[in-house]
Amino acid sequence: MRKNRNLIVLNIIVILGALVMVFPFLWAFITSISPGAGLSSTPQLIPDNPSLSAYVQLFDRLPFGKIVLNSLGLAVLTTGFQLITSSLAAYVFSRMPFRGRNVVFAVYLATMMLPMQVLVVPLFVEMKTLGLIDSYLGVLLPSIASAFGVFLLRQAMNSVPTELDQAATLDGAGHFRIFGLIVLPLVRPALATLTVFSFLNSWNSFLWPLIILRTPEMKTLPVALAGLQGQFTTQWDVVMAGSVISILPMLALYIFTQKYIIQGVAGTGLK
Repeated sequence: MRKNRNLIVLNIIVILGALVMVFPFLWAFITSISPGAGLSSTPQLIPDNPSLSAYVQLFDRLPFGKIVLNSLGLAVLTTGFQLITSSLAAYVFSRMPFRGRNVVFAVYLATMMLPMQVLVVPLFVEMKTLGLIDSYLGVLLPSIASAFGVFLLRQAMNSVPTELDQAATLDGAGHFRIFGLIVLPLVRPALATLTVFSFLNSWNSFLWPLIILRTPEMKTLPVALAGLQGQFTTQWDVVMAGSVISILPMLALYIFTQKYIIQGVAGTGLK
């Protein structure tokens, strides 16, 4: 009886927490279909005169399709590069011992402590020297490697038995075959977790694209949405329409990789 009562209380807490988490997204969608809605208005679950006019205005004001493609392309490329660089570095730190390996790994992880705001000026000077201002490569280049990704995948690769490597070596396999045919398939949950995290960070990136990109048609989604906010008045239904569109790719990605994310976080010991 007591166990059932505790289970009921736990379910109620989980449901209330889920409602608290979902409400901002629900409010954003309701605001986007409520013409003239503002932040000070009381949210209504059923709008009086629902309309998609805010979405029409959004695409009329901005080349929104191009902006979404900009963010999507950068996010896909960033995720792809981080998967490649992080998995290769993680394999080296996990499977190839060398003098000072732990020190190098610790120094590499220490870069996670540096906030982006500290790196903006030297990175901008570097991109200017390379002639990459107002270019997609200038946005992409600083994010092709991820210290967090190396840490995540190294933890996952450490859980793969080294006996598999030894057996493959006896069969004549080298490091690249062991890496591609044995280790990577066994750390797919961690790879899926890194995919979601990398895509999310790139998709929501604001500061660096704001500094590097100057041409309006090259803007990313967060920068374009910030430009919709006026100095004195703001059409919040239009802003929320853009926010709803920006949520959809991440929601779809998470739904398809949810199982692997849970396995990856549990397997790597992250809390």
